[in-house]
Amino acid sequence: MDLNKYYRKIPKVDSILENEKIKKLLEKTSRELVLDCVREATEDLRKLINDKPDNEDEINHEINNLIGKIALMLDRLTNYNMKKVINGTGTILHTNLGRAPISKEAAERARNIVTGYSNLEFDLEQGKRGSRYSHFEKIIAKITGAEAALAVNNNAAAVLLILSAIAKDKEVIVSRGELVEIGGSFRVPDVMKQSGGILVEVGTTNKTHLHDYEERITPDTAALLKVHTSNYKIVGFTESVSIEELSALGKKYNIPVIEDIGSGVLTDLSSYGLTYEPTVQNSIKAGIDVICFSGDKLLGGPQAGIIAGKKHYIDKIKKHPLNRALRIDKFTAAVLESVFHEYLEEEKAMENIPVLKMINMNIEDIKQSAEKLSKKLKDFSEFLDIGIDECLSQMGGGALPLERMKSYAVSLKPKTMTCTSFERELRNIDVPVIGRVLNDTFYIDLRTVLEGEDQVIYDGIKNLFK
Repeated sequence: MDLNKYYRKIPKVDSILENEKIKKLLEKTSRELVLDCVREATEDLRKLINDKPDNEDEINHEINNLIGKIALMLDRLTNYNMKKVINGTGTILHTNLGRAPISKEAAERARNIVTGYSNLEFDLEQGKRGSRYSHFEKIIAKITGAEAALAVNNNAAAVLLILSAIAKDKEVIVSRGELVEIGGSFRVPDVMKQSGGILVEVGTTNKTHLHDYEERITPDTAALLKVHTSNYKIVGFTESVSIEELSALGKKYNIPVIEDIGSGVLTDLSSYGLTYEPTVQNSIKAGIDVICFSGDKLLGGPQAGIIAGKKHYIDKIKKHPLNRALRIDKFTAAVLESVFHEYLEEEKAMENIPVLKMINMNIEDIKQSAEKLSKKLKDFSEFLDIGIDECLSQMGGGALPLERMKSYAVSLKPKTMTCTSFERELRNIDVPVIGRVLNDTFYIDLRTVLEGEDQVIYDGIKNLFK
């Protein structure tokens, strides 16, 4: 096989640099970066020729598309990969889309703090080194009823840190029905093992009684652990031990009771038509010694794992060496403080925290938003069949797995391309629109489309068909 006939077709570097499209790229970025892309693209082409010498059609296609490939490589290098997207899926806490959105006010406050210097670890009153937890510890204590608090980078880290500080080389008793997996890599037994704690399973998958815990308590028992099964439900012939009962048992034997409550609810959601989800305040009131929960789920804040509870346990956790490796940064600290301030007044929180606002949206307001967007998109009726459909939104993020909320979606059925192609095109516009595809129709659930984003959707679709 004569490979040279292909190699000779590959343009020389100088010739590529004289191409008009490449010249325009050179005006926007450095010559070195363009050269790197040219060399990488031509090297990939030589490798293709060497590996697939008989595939003449593919080789010729790649040679003819060489300039386009170089331009694409440079575009990917020079443009930001992480970007804002429109969430039209109706999943409020969409893990793949960043879970809880932060309010503009909280983001602006954080921006003002992090773009300069701050008192992150400086006590302005005393004029000496302070604690990064001091900015939100008192307000968490006030809202939850806990004596003290801190935060680490996520709730899995919180569980790991608590167990490492309190139960290393000691036994921790957990119900078999609570040995959960959260996400793809957080499993209670695995985290227990990593922390140095020794897992003691009690009860069965569907039933655990108080005496199951008590019978397994020994001098080596360091803690009783309760894990809220926030991302699934076992129904039917079931029984579990309440936090009140477990707290009383812990006090009887002077053993700390730890609860991983997961989603971090600070508001009784049953008041807003949803299924009751245990609140942090209720657990603290019931006597839990240490509790942890996520910041970016139903709390509506940034990714974080908040740890709260009795002061002597929290102080011990703060002093553990692992805490420094897991601590939050100034961005997270600033946003957490802002979010917790909203909870000083429940009405204010429901209005100003985007997640809570979406949960509490009036169905008629959602319908009006769908009608408004549908009317705007009629400009593209030549290319799309446009309608409004009732649909169901969900919480997502491992919270309230059975809960569904009535909503409205704009339905878009493309006339000039397949729905698969339309969905792909919407993922690749300047501000991607992510929705749901069902029966060759693209749906945008208006519950999770934020204020002002209807115009962004219109502009994006306009660019597809202009």
